[in-house]
Amino acid sequence: ALNASRWQEAGGNWQPFAGMPPAVDLIVDALFGTGLDRPVTGRWAEAITAMNAHRAPCLSIDVPSGLNADSGVSMGDAVQATSTISFIGLKTGLFTADGPDCAGEVVFDGLGVPAAVYASSVLSARRIDWRKQASLLGSRRRNVHKGHFGHVLVIGGDHGMGGAPRLAAEAALRVGAGLVSLATRPGHLAPVLAARPEVMVHAVDNPSALQPLLRAATVIAIGPGLGRSAWGRALWDAACGAGRPLVVDADALHLLAAAPMRRNDWVLTPHPGEAAVLLGLCSAEIQGQRLQSAKHLQQRFGGSAVLKGAGSVVASDGSPPPAICSDGNPGMASGGMGDALTGVIAGLIAQGMGMRDAAETGVCLHAAAGDVAAGLDGERGLLAGDLINCLRGLVNPR
Repeated sequence: ALNASRWQEAGGNWQPFAGMPPAVDLIVDALFGTGLDRPVTGRWAEAITAMNAHRAPCLSIDVPSGLNADSGVSMGDAVQATSTISFIGLKTGLFTADGPDCAGEVVFDGLGVPAAVYASSVLSARRIDWRKQASLLGSRRRNVHKGHFGHVLVIGGDHGMGGAPRLAAEAALRVGAGLVSLATRPGHLAPVLAARPEVMVHAVDNPSALQPLLRAATVIAIGPGLGRSAWGRALWDAACGAGRPLVVDADALHLLAAAPMRRNDWVLTPHPGEAAVLLGLCSAEIQGQRLQSAKHLQQRFGGSAVLKGAGSVVASDGSPPPAICSDGNPGMASGGMGDALTGVIAGLIAQGMGMRDAAETGVCLHAAAGDVAAGLDGERGLLAGDLINCLRGLVNPR
């Protein structure tokens, strides 16, 4: 009421909503604030629909109306803003779930709040991107050899699924792992060697054949194309008993859900469907509370948990609040992208990066490579191999 009075005193006026006028230069969306927690209906929904249908650019204040500021979930209808100006603090919902689609370009204004206030605030999440994480890679000495940069063992590739572990293996090499071995079905040996001879490919029919590879590994990446047959389960059990850090993806996550365990030396990388299996929920429930879901995964299984998707969330044991990655694009919604991420994170761990740093840096590096690849030829039709080809340039900034 006070602000309305000031608006009138300054010469402003308003009128009941009766549709958008055809000729406006800018729409300012200030229908709802940050506390919206119920579906938008009635005239409010009509107003949002009209704003979205208009050709004028739209500036949302604090959060696009209709978007849950905490979860990033669209509450039925939400404004599709050109830009959003977020005051005092960035809202987590702008960067995950439906948030990136609704918010457009996000601009921050602290409104002069003293730095001491921020220093004493308890954050619900952190925003991370490749620009911030890149410095964690550091430089390399000249007097080094491949043994200094670790040995990644990728385990996966049941019948008909040989491409998945090959993508993970190549991604690990492209981010700088010194050596990469791949344990897979015998039928995949020749094709992988022909496509990527730098990967040491081993035909593994049983856990006994896997043991020498486990002993030689610095870190194990398991799950891409692993399947859930007796072969996959046996290799999963062997990997879990090897005493090496693990990056766990795809079918290995389903095997974990079937026999849950907790450990601190692994990174789990589920998409919402896999997270739902791990937590006994449905995908919609995971997407409705992405930050909480990532934290619950970490609390139940330990280590670091990466909940993939728009605005991937990383939660780690004993870390600051969960991190939300603001890099990435819709072109990355294609097969093989998760396999590449598994290899990226494993490759960083092999080089000596801690589990939390590797999870957060790997997510941002992977997403940034997707952005570079999309910038070359567009998002639609983007392949995991296109992303992998862009990794090397990012880990070697000019």
